Amino acid sequence: MIRFLARRLLWFAITLLGVVTISFFLMRAVRGGPFDGERRLHPAIEANLAARYHLDWPLWRQYLQYLGPFDWSDQGIGALLHVEADTDALQRLPADRVEGRTFRVGSSVVTWTGELGPTPLGGVLTGDLGPSFKYRDFTVNDIIGQSLPISVALGSVALLFALTLGLVAGIGSALWRGTNIDLSLRLAATAGIALPNFVIAGFLIILFAFLMPLLPVAGWGSPRHMVLPGFALGAPFAAYIARLARTGLLEVLSKDHIRTARAKGLSEWLILVRHALKGGLLPVVSYLGPATAGILTGSLVIERLFGIPGTGSHFVNSALNRDYTLSMGVTILYTVLVYSLNTLVDLVYTLLDPRIELEES
Repeated sequence: MIRFLARRLLWFAITLLGVVTISFFLMRAVRGGPFDGERRLHPAIEANLAARYHLDWPLWRQYLQYLGPFDWSDQGIGALLHVEADTDALQRLPADRVEGRTFRVGSSVVTWTGELGPTPLGGVLTGDLGPSFKYRDFTVNDIIGQSLPISVALGSVALLFALTLGLVAGIGSALWRGTNIDLSLRLAATAGIALPNFVIAGFLIILFAFLMPLLPVAGWGSPRHMVLPGFALGAPFAAYIARLARTGLLEVLSKDHIRTARAKGLSEWLILVRHALKGGLLPVVSYLGPATAGILTGSLVIERLFGIPGTGSHFVNSALNRDYTLSMGVTILYTVLVYSLNTLVDLVYTLLDPRIELEES
């Protein structure tokens, strides 16, 4: 197992480096930047901001700075802090400006600071994801630290819905195979797979906001706020779990040892609990790793629809705002979650079925 985990750790490092590299250069290739907006900044202000965050460096140098812990910084970058009213004020500033002094040029107010060192962009190798370009008072670590518990809470509720509904439907469908109950549960599972979570969320909002106003459809702060987004997020995964549980149980129930247990006179319930579930739910266990990661990453739209301040909402905002560091930070977070959960599933697999050996080569 130690060799298995060591190799997984090595491949994790290679995978993370590949994700960071591809994401970094793809984001820089998109038109626009973090300081673009409806109101055009003065060129001098834009130049100072670009210098402040190293956006005036060549891409390869920005990339190495982002990876860290290399010291690629320059010294002596002037920082323009405040400009109001007339944007031509910069061109009329007196040459003998003093550090920290505020100048009035006509109706304009301009405040300058002296020489400042550049703001470091962190270093992925050191765990520092750098400052946010849009939320100037927060680092990416701060934003993720505040929003991740909300997404985890929502994901836990969604996973609880998915497991409860999926296992009950899958086991019931397998036990009553060929009956109307089996047909109804399979139709429900097919509908759950076919409908995206945002479509289910739309139906829930119409139902519980207009027809039966029983639950809040926006905001965060109480368990009642988790019900609708948790169900909308977990319903498609419940459908997959139901299909996998049904298929796995039907395969196990056809084995020789199950027929032997029936021949001994054991009840169907005892056969199910003692002999069938452990092997029949292996496909469900293997699905839980990517499903858990999918629930967390799939919360992007759900969090926006229900007004939940989770990591998914910040990820969407970072893409719209061209907030490079925040977008990269959330991408790295999701990569770590997917890889870690898949590794955990492989370990749990061996506990459920000792015949399965971890591949070390």
